[in-house]
Amino acid sequence: MAERNATIASRVGLHARPAGLFIEAVNKQSVPITISKDGGTPLNASSILSIMSLGATHGDVVTLAAEGEGAEQALEELAALLETDLDAVE
Repeated sequence: MAERNATIASRVGLHARPAGLFIEAVNKQSVPITISKDGGTPLNASSILSIMSLGATHGDVVTLAAEGEGAEQALEELAALLETDLDAVE
């Protein structure tokens, strides 16, 4: 299983608009993605309820994980997205 850590760059964390943009990107991937915080239970990264319940705020480190062909590339793209201030994206 491939894993990648990412630091949340959005000022409001993974809430509302940043969460929606992240989930949209997750749904474009060819492998299932999970996300966790502080060694917690991995949650489905394509679920808005999972993302909101994660409670990831600005500066938190989350772990993305995936398995299968294309997992490394998918995690790289998603980590880069989380490390961007999604509140500033138009």
